[in-house]
Amino acid sequence: MSELLTPTVLLRAYAAGIFPMADHVHDQDLFWVDPDWRGILPLDHFHVPRSLAKVIRSGNFEVTIDRDFESVIAACAASAAGRRTTWISHRIRHLYTELFRAGHAHSVEARLDGRLVGGLYGVRLGAAFFGESMFSRETDASKVALVHLVARLRAGGFTLLDTQFVTEHLKRFGAREIPRDQYRQLLAAALNAPPGDFFALPQGLPGAAILQAVTQTS
Repeated sequence: MSELLTPTVLLRAYAAGIFPMADHVHDQDLFWVDPDWRGILPLDHFHVPRSLAKVIRSGNFEVTIDRDFESVIAACAASAAGRRTTWISHRIRHLYTELFRAGHAHSVEARLDGRLVGGLYGVRLGAAFFGESMFSRETDASKVALVHLVARLRAGGFTLLDTQFVTEHLKRFGAREIPRDQYRQLLAAALNAPPGDFFALPQGLPGAAILQAVTQTS
């Protein structure tokens, strides 16, 4: 990929329906991905498993927004069991940190006893949010972060949550694959809609309020 890739060019790529990846953490080259089938998580059909709802109501995890973006993306890029390398290269981390500083990328962090134990990050553009990656160091930590993200997107008027691909983990919440043409129609509608307000919900809401935000109908 050209060395001229900037945060502005990256946003244009998202608007066109493509996103970058790298072959490994030290790879300086990036490549564009444009899947035939795209993963989305319908915001109006989001499912919270009963056991997870109980965890959220307990309030054991402290969930924050944009408090430590760089630590979240670093944790997402770290090696883990069954995964020795990652597509989140040093160059990608630098680009997305620049997007964060410009207000176009966000992180959701889950802490337990003050320790960062889970979270996710993604890109905001118009009424679309592009989920990039998540990590978990404690049971349910990344799942709790995802529920908080969806609550925030629903409250803020977002219409599209792009997960890029669909995993068994995401299927439990209602994620599904749609063909590229259908995805681009949803993307165009989200980009033409009023921009979503990522900060429509205050931070520090109790778990019951978060669960209400992800299940209430408009």
